[in-house]
Amino acid sequence: MRHVRAAVLREPGAPLSVEEVTLDEPHAGEVLVRVEAAGVCHTELHYMSGDIPCPLPIVLGHEGSGVVEEVGPDVDAVAVGDRVAFTWRPRCGFCEFCVTGRPVMCVYGRVQARSGGLMDGTSRLSLGGGPLHHFLGVSCFAERAVASQRALVKVPDGVPPAIAAVTGCAVITGVGAVVNVAGQVAGKPLLVIGAGGVGLSAVMGAALVGAAPVVVVDVAAEKLALARELGATHTVDAAGLDGDAVVAAVRDLTGGGPEVAVDAVGLPSTLGQAFSALRPGGTAIAVGLTAVDASATVPVNELVQQQKRLVGSLYGSANPPVDLPRILGLYLTGRLPLDALLGEQYPLDKVNAAYRALREGARGRAVVVPGG
Repeated sequence: MRHVRAAVLREPGAPLSVEEVTLDEPHAGEVLVRVEAAGVCHTELHYMSGDIPCPLPIVLGHEGSGVVEEVGPDVDAVAVGDRVAFTWRPRCGFCEFCVTGRPVMCVYGRVQARSGGLMDGTSRLSLGGGPLHHFLGVSCFAERAVASQRALVKVPDGVPPAIAAVTGCAVITGVGAVVNVAGQVAGKPLLVIGAGGVGLSAVMGAALVGAAPVVVVDVAAEKLALARELGATHTVDAAGLDGDAVVAAVRDLTGGGPEVAVDAVGLPSTLGQAFSALRPGGTAIAVGLTAVDASATVPVNELVQQQKRLVGSLYGSANPPVDLPRILGLYLTGRLPLDALLGEQYPLDKVNAAYRALREGARGRAVVVPGG
């Protein structure tokens, strides 16, 4: 066992506290990783506010990368010295979802989320001799983390730690929603609502596959400017606009509505706008999360008569061991401009400042660097 500094959430509504916690050695099939970078994702805000419950106290952070320092028994996927990215949905390889090609629905993802443990439901973390939980099997707002080898993917040489970190969640979610769910969209209009890390990644995915025009909606002018840099052909500043005005603007820019609309915000209102804006036969893809009791309504006759579709996409509906290396390969060849996605970097002690900036609409994906 060892002592590491980590960002702990003790109760909903409270700031994170950077504390010294105890981290046990990895068990069979598990790996100790020295964390190099951890992305500042909006998902944590839902847990920090209590909108989505989780076992407490807990070490947050689910989007990260690092270097393998130690492996437990029966580890064969990675070795000491390997650079890896964390994935918060493990791929066990033998449950119903894994063997039928839907690994992001792996049953062990739910085990980790509900128990606050790793794949066996138990924790390697403790605080002052008391219990401390893992967040989605990762907990990378820490100097070191223990995770299952099934939740790690090797990172190719030449990929910076911050790029590897954000690709493990935001990028694979946004790019995957377009590449894995949207279907053939080359030359077809596509809408993205929300220009945060996931939405901007969807924009890059849309540009990659040749969607046109690509329209982005957000309430922050600076985020919309970045969206244009990353491939948006048109933007709609929704600040001060009601939903009907947003839908009208999108339909005008797309000649009657987009073929595909990606809602990267997750509010009932934005999901409604995505669905309403679609042209007949279009597909709305929901990727953003919100409070557990939130719901949205769909006009039934519009759904049927216009043959619209509304689908959910978790983690880009991806197969992370396959898709994440492919995405990083596209980055290395210059096909995905992921460097432009990065925002500010913060030391671990400033993690609360990073989330304040996120709430205030900071541009790009911020990264916490636990080592300094």
